[in-house]
Amino acid sequence: MLKAAIIGASGYTGAELAGLIHGHPHLTLAGLYVSNGSQDAHKPFTSLHPRWRGIIDLPLLPLDDEAISRIHTEADLVLLATAHEVSHDLAPGFLAKGLPVFDLSGAFRVPGEGFYDQFYGFHHQYGDWLAKAAYGLAEWNQEAIKAAQLIAVPGCYPTASLSALKPLQQAGLVAEGARPIISAVSGVSGAGRKASMNNSFCEVSLKPYGVFNHRHQPEISYHLGKQVVFQPHLGNFIRGILATVYVQLKDGVSDQQIAAAYHQAYDGQKIVRLAGQWPQINDVAGTPFCDLHWGRDGNQLIVVSAIDNLLKGAASQAIQCINIHQGFSPVAGLIKE
Repeated sequence: MLKAAIIGASGYTGAELAGLIHGHPHLTLAGLYVSNGSQDAHKPFTSLHPRWRGIIDLPLLPLDDEAISRIHTEADLVLLATAHEVSHDLAPGFLAKGLPVFDLSGAFRVPGEGFYDQFYGFHHQYGDWLAKAAYGLAEWNQEAIKAAQLIAVPGCYPTASLSALKPLQQAGLVAEGARPIISAVSGVSGAGRKASMNNSFCEVSLKPYGVFNHRHQPEISYHLGKQVVFQPHLGNFIRGILATVYVQLKDGVSDQQIAAAYHQAYDGQKIVRLAGQWPQINDVAGTPFCDLHWGRDGNQLIVVSAIDNLLKGAASQAIQCINIHQGFSPVAGLIKE
């Protein structure tokens, strides 16, 4: 059993990670940690996440110097479910000790001069690790994930969007010069656990945000190898993402070529499901799956992708990455085989 330390265990994603690791056949929890000054330090994990009462009876420990030393010596791998700047600062220390790090923040996802200054509001100090990090889109980057010490788990919107678009781009079916358009809606849990006016029950309404400046647009474009238009929306539901993707096809592309592109990409992949009908969030909420379906009118293709933002969009994809990295079944701890 490999011992996994979770830093940022008080949040929604950290809690999902704790539950998945607890039920994993090859992993065990090496500690649940929060920032040293957190008001949640020393609280029982289940006081914040009562659904795990009687199952994960561990305290939330402050990440002080003693805790960091303990992780260095006792953990086999580290999961960072922390803010981008925090992951940026913490990851290199664990990596220097030889520990594999699975970072669920955006701190190591996109190399490029000035990218983090523009889209994340801080200057990246670790270009060497940024260059060496594997992008953890599990169905597409298995070899890189196996080989890397640092795995940057993709964002939730990029996971839904790239899962829909990469088969088409890989098969060369997208019209030259055309920019795919992604209109996606996320549940409120995507904003995190901290209370704010924007995620208050009485204030939440279906609305666009991050118009032309959302940080996931360049992440999607970089890892697709093609510029996209991306518009996210906040939905008045708890969890899940539904992405509707509009793609202009090259002239002469057949229905068979489209189907072949998706089947070649995902046949045998148990997490991404070619649904055969238009996906909805209720089909995937609380599961590790990504459901896809498409339809066309002439050269216009519409692809719909549905995921759980906290699972396939974060925690369960991190578990996929651990499984791939360690040589376990890719779905260990996620699907009963």
